[in-house]
Amino acid sequence: MSADQGSSKVLELAQSESAPDVLHSVDAPVDGALGDGPVLPALPAPPPSTTEAIDTRTLSRSLFLRLAALGENSPERAYVRDTLIELNLPLVRYAAARFRSRNEPMEDIVQVGTIGLIKAIDRFDCERGVEFPTFAMPTVVGEIKRFFRDTSWSVRVPRRLQELRLALTKASDELSQKLDRSPTVPELAAVLGVSEEDVVDGLAVGNAYTASSLDSPAPEDDGGEGSLADRLGYEDTALEGVEYRESLKPLLAKLPPRERQIIMLRFFANMTQSQIGEEVGISQMHVSRLLTRTLSQLREGLISD
Repeated sequence: MSADQGSSKVLELAQSESAPDVLHSVDAPVDGALGDGPVLPALPAPPPSTTEAIDTRTLSRSLFLRLAALGENSPERAYVRDTLIELNLPLVRYAAARFRSRNEPMEDIVQVGTIGLIKAIDRFDCERGVEFPTFAMPTVVGEIKRFFRDTSWSVRVPRRLQELRLALTKASDELSQKLDRSPTVPELAAVLGVSEEDVVDGLAVGNAYTASSLDSPAPEDDGGEGSLADRLGYEDTALEGVEYRESLKPLLAKLPPRERQIIMLRFFANMTQSQIGEEVGISQMHVSRLLTRTLSQLREGLISD
């Protein structure tokens, strides 16, 4: 059912059934048709009938009284309820306008606010003497705030930390004006009566509210060229080997010259045991035994360190 259809039918029921005055036609002679007689002047047209504008609150009150009198299974109840929703949609748009600065489409905010309006209509009691806009506004605004709390965060965080973040923001602004500088973590903890660890967690939660795309342009402060993905580092597979090499350096320095030469030829020159034996002047079997013993010594040295 459209808003025009609902409003027109309600107005039709509320308006009086007064009809405009009917003017009797008067036959006037046409100039020249009856000789030289005078021509009668034409009668002025009657003003159009005007209908009184019906106040939205008054109409809503009448519809709520009608809704309360109807049964749950009455087919007219759905019509009256839909008319109340359409009649009070400007209230939702007014409440949604307070959140126009958020990064959400206004249509989505209005839809969420309409859910709050429907809840308010279903719970409203016209006999309590409260105007419906006064009753419905907290419900509509609360529904919109709940939407932002549950869906607008990039990373889901506990509600306790969300509320702590809001309290930290307010306390930080007040202390900044009072101290003429940014407050420290202990000062914020003292004002809010929480631990310093909770303050750190609450400050870190702010980073989870919004997320930037890796394809977004780099900030202008950094040159503004390329995307954020182009500036991210990558995993260096040789980084772990640096730690091992630095740990092995003092252990290799303690080895006898021949054992150290065998290790260098085997693992740095990539020579086989036979080639190492020819280079050093010993058999391949002897090279194998020396490698096994030297590697055991180096392994024990790493574990002990």
